[in-house]
Amino acid sequence: MIPAPVRGAGNRGFPVIELFAAALLGAAQPACTPPEGTEALLALERRYIVVGEMHGTTEAPAAFAQMICAAAERGQVTVALELPTEMQPRLDAFLAAPDEAAAVAALEGSHFLNPRMNDGRSSQAMLAMMLSVRALRAAGRDVAFHAFQPSTPRPREFAQAWYELDMGHALAQAAFARPQARVLVLVGNLHARKTGFERFPDVGLPAVGHLPAADVVSLNVAQQGGEEWNCRQEGCGANTSRGVYDANARGVILEPTADGAHDGVLALGPTTASPPIRPEG
Repeated sequence: MIPAPVRGAGNRGFPVIELFAAALLGAAQPACTPPEGTEALLALERRYIVVGEMHGTTEAPAAFAQMICAAAERGQVTVALELPTEMQPRLDAFLAAPDEAAAVAALEGSHFLNPRMNDGRSSQAMLAMMLSVRALRAAGRDVAFHAFQPSTPRPREFAQAWYELDMGHALAQAAFARPQARVLVLVGNLHARKTGFERFPDVGLPAVGHLPAADVVSLNVAQQGGEEWNCRQEGCGANTSRGVYDANARGVILEPTADGAHDGVLALGPTTASPPIRPEG
């Protein structure tokens, strides 16, 4: 990521009109309230910041939105979402829409608003996060969306590892499309790993593992109890989330895991379930 040049306020010849316009723009910017530790995370200057979540919570997309806000104060940001690549034109239209109603209307007929897609990636919290990104764009921040879930069906005889490779390639395209931007990624926690997972050998190297490791910092959202909205054998709805991490921890904790899968955790406390925008039936 190459920072944009900055002119100091003390430079000679800095026009008064530019100072006035900058003040107006600054006043219009939404206030950022990122998780504790976000500033240290952004100071790493990695091209990719990955947040691996359990889909279907309120807290993960909300925290991700505030991390985007903080990153956008520093420069260009590409927001990479685990949505079908074929949705890209709709996401672009969503950002460019004149108001929120028109933005949501731009998603009509898409995977995102399909009532049958109920795995948490089309939750109410996800829509709120996307609308907050749109608000940043409306306030003058240089933000863009990038969809990276492969739309091309994986042949039945191909292992999951091929899908991860395809997804990793789609993620890489975010950097090629906007080389000056930092890429913030929200994805399922399995895809966010930088190394393979012995329990699931069919996965091979997860999507994020296909990116240059030195350009990536990957965080795993800590499971600290609560609920998440997902589908299990007993049906779809608010289900109990495991509590396997220190219940009192909060914020970005940059401590690499022993297996090298993640560079730290994002601890948000017990989660609450976020239902789909349009629940089936």
